[in-house]
Amino acid sequence: MSTSEVAREAGVPQGGEALVSKKAISAPQALNEAYCYPQPSSFSRGMRLDIRGIVILFISGTASVDENGLTLHAGDFRAQTWRAYRNITALLEVEGATWKDVVRTTCYLRDIERDYAAFNEIRTQFFAEQGLNPLPASTGIQAILCRPDLLIEMEAIAIFDSGTKR
Repeated sequence: MSTSEVAREAGVPQGGEALVSKKAISAPQALNEAYCYPQPSSFSRGMRLDIRGIVILFISGTASVDENGLTLHAGDFRAQTWRAYRNITALLEVEGATWKDVVRTTCYLRDIERDYAAFNEIRTQFFAEQGLNPLPASTGIQAILCRPDLLIEMEAIAIFDSGTKR
């Protein structure tokens, strides 16, 4: 067997084959693109990486924003948390993923001392409704968010075998 045949069988990319392909993730029915804001912001809502049959989704910080880029539920932490989960769900779904594919979340709270108990209650309820077992790894961080009316923003990472989903 030649060296190139051994490499091909081992899954090593051959001349011109990309090892990794990537594309932006978008769910305009749920939330608009950041570059469409009156003051545009330069990031994608998420990135899909396809690596030799494995798909990794990196969901950017997602908040309680609607399809027109407007903040929803100003001042209502609980409602903003539910909307952030809804927006992330929409981004996962357009790529054929669910919360069962999520392996990590990072959650940014404007006031972690005031809002963490409510956040953990909602997260626990949401994850139970999704039937998650095991639960994703997660980190909670207090942060100043990009808009003064946002109280929470979340990121997520999902991974799945491309052969099992679209």
